[in-house]
Amino acid sequence: MANASLTGKRVAVLATDGVEQSELTEPWKALEAAGAELDLISLEPGTIQMMKHDDKGDTFPVDKTVAEASSADYAMLLLPGGVANPDRLRTDKAAVQFAREFVAGDKLVAAICHGPWLLVEADVVRGRTLTSWPSLQTDIRNAGGEWVDREVQTDERLITSRKPADLPAFNSRILAALAGAAEESKLDRMVEQTFPASDPLPSPSAVGGEGASRSSSGEVRG
Repeated sequence: MANASLTGKRVAVLATDGVEQSELTEPWKALEAAGAELDLISLEPGTIQMMKHDDKGDTFPVDKTVAEASSADYAMLLLPGGVANPDRLRTDKAAVQFAREFVAGDKLVAAICHGPWLLVEADVVRGRTLTSWPSLQTDIRNAGGEWVDREVQTDERLITSRKPADLPAFNSRILAALAGAAEESKLDRMVEQTFPASDPLPSPSAVGGEGASRSSSGEVRG
C-alpha cells in the first residue's frame, strides 16, 4: 500500500547505459511502493542497458532526456551506480548541471556505489562527508570531500551508500528522508496559508495594547 506521505512526491533517477541494475530497480520499487512518482532521466530517448555486474541485464525505458527535464519538478535526485554509467554522465554538461541544481536548490540527493562520481564532477562534495564504492575515495578527497566506509552516510540532504549489499539500508534512509521532506513541505504550506506574505505586520497597539503605541522609545513593552 502506498504511503500517503509520499503521494505526489516526484523523484528523478538519472542514469544511462551501464547502470547497475539492482541499484536502479530496487530503490525505484521501494519509492514507487511508498507512493512516489519516478522518472528515468537519461542522455538519449528510448531505453538504457542495465548491467548485472559484468553481464548485460534488462533494459529500462527513458521517460525524459536530461535536456527535457527540470530539477524544479522533483523533490529528490537518485544516482545509481555501475562503472560505465556515471563515467558517461560526467562527460555530459547537461547531466552535470542537472545534478548541480539539486544541490544548489537544497534538495535531496541520493547516490550509491559509483553514483557520487557525478557529484565530484559537479563540484558539490566540497566540505561534505560521504561514502561510495572504495575506488572513488581519492577522487572524493581531491574534490574536497571526506570519504567514510559506512553502509549509509547522511550529510544534510546528501545520502550515499557503497554497494548493492547496502541497498536495504540505503532504501530505508531515502524513504525516511523523502517522507521528512514531504512533512516539511506540508508545514511550510500551512504556515503560508495561516500567515500570507501579503498580510501587513501587526501595529504596536495590536501587539502590546494602547500603551505600546504611546511608548516614546518605540519598544513594545509588556
